[in-house]
Amino acid sequence: MERKAGLLTSGAFAALCGTTKETLRHYKDEGLLVPVHQGENGYFYYSPEQFYDFYAISIFRQTGTSLEEIRRCLRQQDREQTLCLLREQQNRLKAERQKLEQMEFVLSGTVRSLEWCYAPDMEPQTAWFETEHLLVLPAEELEGRMPPEADEDERMRMVLEQCRTLCRRYSLHTDFQLGAIHDPANLEAISHLYTRVKEPGGFPYYQEKPAGQYVYLCCQGRWDLSGGYDALKRHIQRQKLKTAGKVYACDLAGFLLNGLEKNAASMISVRLLE
Repeated sequence: MERKAGLLTSGAFAALCGTTKETLRHYKDEGLLVPVHQGENGYFYYSPEQFYDFYAISIFRQTGTSLEEIRRCLRQQDREQTLCLLREQQNRLKAERQKLEQMEFVLSGTVRSLEWCYAPDMEPQTAWFETEHLLVLPAEELEGRMPPEADEDERMRMVLEQCRTLCRRYSLHTDFQLGAIHDPANLEAISHLYTRVKEPGGFPYYQEKPAGQYVYLCCQGRWDLSGGYDALKRHIQRQKLKTAGKVYACDLAGFLLNGLEKNAASMISVRLLE
């Protein structure tokens, strides 16, 4: 069998690069990575230095660069052009990473909310809640933006539009799941509407729902939460619990299941004093 000193067969070179001979054959046919030698036996041989060519091609391919762009870059060996191309791909990866972060935030929040749906209906309980970052919209400000004749759907649309506008303005990640904040002394009135965001403070309309031990109650299969507020209030009074801060009401089933009232699930919670 013919051997070339210092050169690697396609199989050995593929093993060095962590790839397959089929991939090397494809790159050869595309003119991206051409073996330095072809023996009389028909075997192709690569130089160890070509590992870096393969590595460069792999980086470009993983960032979505077209074969034609890679071919042109490798042939011209132009530093400025290569830098420009890499910066373009860097920006593309940054945008993709932001999309993935948004999806991870939405999915993790949705999974957590749906897991809370298994809590018994209308039975007050206590649990530790982690800190949540909120984009809050004052109810009075929202009312000032809405025409008097606006129906429920129109109000919902305007709230979502305002959330989207603010999230774009401040580059915030949100799942657009809406909740309401109440003053404990007046549970019938909403002081703010809110949606969770991934980022902490540093922008207007930010509030933090602090971590701590909370008393909470889940309402299953109903849109009307008034009975839940009453039940939670009676439990707090009966158990002589000391609470702090606002009362939070949030949707649990969200946009996935709330087409029917029987699938509705919401949580009402308020932090306990330590």
